[in-house]
Amino acid sequence: MGIPFLSINKEPMTKENKRLFAIVVAVAFLLLIPLVAMQFSTEVNWTLADFIIAGVLLLGIGLLCEFVIRKVPKRSHRIVICLVLLMLLVLVWAELAVGIFGTAIAGS
Repeated sequence: MGIPFLSINKEPMTKENKRLFAIVVAVAFLLLIPLVAMQFSTEVNWTLADFIIAGVLLLGIGLLCEFVIRKVPKRSHRIVICLVLLMLLVLVWAELAVGIFGTAIAGS
């Protein structure tokens, strides 16, 4: 008899679960880059809010792309939708970083 919450699931990960795991690992790795850079340079100066916003943006886009991959049947449509989502991510990231459009959410 073992402890129920410590039991190991013996079923192999499905392809979808592997993609979700890869998304989470990729987001964590991308967030580690500025964290490590902050240790070596004063030019990178992120606050906790910056890490939270970046994490939400990256994880949100990753999960939206995963949703598109699972629900949109035609491959060409999936690619276009995911590329549009990635372009939106870049535009929002640039606006938050330097305020290229001058909106109220600009980081400057």
